Amino acid sequence: MQVSSVTTQMAAAKLTARPSPPPAEQVAQNGHDAKGVSGGQPNGASVEPEIVDPFCNADNPQIITFQDVTSAAFKIRKGVELTPCVKSHFSDLIDMDIYLKKEFLQFTGSFKERGARYALLMLSDEQKRTGVISASLGNHAQGLSYHGWKLGIPVTVVMPLKASLMKIQKCRNYHANVVVQGADMGEAKRIALKMAHDRGLTYINGYDHPHIMSGQGTIGLEIVDQVSDIDAVVVPVGGGGLIAGVATAIKNLSPNTKIIGVESEKCPSFTRALENKGPVFVANKETLADGLAVPQVGYNAYATTVPLLDKMIVVKEEWIALAILRLVELEKCVVEGAGAAGLAAIMAGHLDEFLGKRVVLLICGGNIDTTMFGKCLERGMAAEGRLQRFTVTVSDGPGGVAKLCNLLASLGVSIKDIMHERAFIRDIHHVEVKVICETRDWEHSKEMRKVLQETYSKVHFYDMPMAIAE
Repeated sequence: MQVSSVTTQMAAAKLTARPSPPPAEQVAQNGHDAKGVSGGQPNGASVEPEIVDPFCNADNPQIITFQDVTSAAFKIRKGVELTPCVKSHFSDLIDMDIYLKKEFLQFTGSFKERGARYALLMLSDEQKRTGVISASLGNHAQGLSYHGWKLGIPVTVVMPLKASLMKIQKCRNYHANVVVQGADMGEAKRIALKMAHDRGLTYINGYDHPHIMSGQGTIGLEIVDQVSDIDAVVVPVGGGGLIAGVATAIKNLSPNTKIIGVESEKCPSFTRALENKGPVFVANKETLADGLAVPQVGYNAYATTVPLLDKMIVVKEEWIALAILRLVELEKCVVEGAGAAGLAAIMAGHLDEFLGKRVVLLICGGNIDTTMFGKCLERGMAAEGRLQRFTVTVSDGPGGVAKLCNLLASLGVSIKDIMHERAFIRDIHHVEVKVICETRDWEHSKEMRKVLQETYSKVHFYDMPMAIAE
């Protein structure tokens, strides 16, 4: 078998240090005034050299090939799960044949294991002895830590301070050296690159390393083997490594299959890159889909994906929350926000051109923090109109509040929280009651609203369903 150009370049590549840009360039990059902190170094202090990852070069992006993906599939086949791709219950509710590729069933709960294992297997003997390092919020760190442990390769992961405590502990359980430093992923990556340079470790980018992308592409090979006549594959997009690999595999085996990318409105890095005609930094906001919160897509991932991409979709957070809820209720699948992004796109109506056709959704991860999971379920119910808030003014005499509660009970409405307020209303004979309640669906909520408005003269509803509101 002919060895691909990407593979032959790996052994020779080394982390290098280059001088930091001059103050004017720093100002342009950081957006600060030249007189501020990000300008020149005070008191003649030396400038810290910038460590460069040779596998992620804006001027020379590495585009993976179908051969790279098939090579990865052969090498990792005994170390990762062949996850199912089954027809979804949603097919009965939507005029669309929907299949779910359940990558959250990997041992560490996400697709990241595939690329991590392949990247580790492709190291030289010397690199394996010395060890590897990476920066990650969680899923890549877990995949690298777990397979490094199983392969006997030392692994160090740098995780930012806002990383989930659960994911940090899991990496430690997999015997990795976990360094919790950096306010965000950008800072954690700079720390990891410096440690790699200083200690001679191999840095493995979690989404832009060519071997990582090739490993993730093995999902595409499995999808084509498991489902016939696929019209579209919907892939969550963060740094771009997953869609780069999957698109490379599927377009070679099934050229007519559409490749659809989905990202959250809070972190639309790939959409901005398309508008900019190249990767560009995008300040991310807090998102339910933390696995997609990458401020800049990878150079290799972007160059590989763009010729193969058919459509990029940005979805509202409310639809992601609702998709998480739906997957729990209908599929009994507990997934993270990134994993639910594909279903969110369908529910929001972004893929109506595929009604009556066959679509595969990549459910890429299930590592959702338990506290976040509870919040997502509640937000999903609110987005659907099943969780309602209202304020109503009732009589402060005996039975006034009881009448309200009995009315809600007669409608089949469940009260989740209730409180009353006397001090801040002018009429001393009445009391203001604030209620949070649960209904069956939006039609049931509208029925409740109608009855309350007919019964009380002062009633105020706070929200329309967030997902369907204009």
